[in-house]
Amino acid sequence: MNIRQVDEAIRLIPYYRNDAVSLAWYQDIEICRQVDNQEEPYDLDQLHRMYDYLCSHGQCYYTEYQGSLVGDVSLCEDGEVAIVICKDYQNQGIGRRCIQAMIQLANEQGLPAVKARIYRFNQHSRYLFESLGFVKIAEEWYQLDLPS
Repeated sequence: MNIRQVDEAIRLIPYYRNDAVSLAWYQDIEICRQVDNQEEPYDLDQLHRMYDYLCSHGQCYYTEYQGSLVGDVSLCEDGEVAIVICKDYQNQGIGRRCIQAMIQLANEQGLPAVKARIYRFNQHSRYLFESLGFVKIAEEWYQLDLPS
């Protein structure tokens, strides 16, 4: 996996263990709720299991914005996209540009669709994915069919 340049401000850096930075994102209860619908922060073991899973089932990247790591984004082999942007950098269009980059990556890989699990209460994520063309296909699941 190589670094993917999204635009002049955003790069996607292939995942490497960086617990000092990434654990802080998953210590935020609101982030944990948005991502996993859980009310407990991650511990180091849970963080490692998550990243190990994402890396063994697809491609996982850190999101670098203007030189700082601000989140992560992944594309699994089955087309599932997952993203986290830390609170200080949300609502700046970073997530949108990262999802667009994952859609492009899915196209490059010849995937038929990309999908995302979005919990009912996460209106912000639902709006973001719908604005990119994703449609609801099941309770908490949204999908974007890609051109063949």
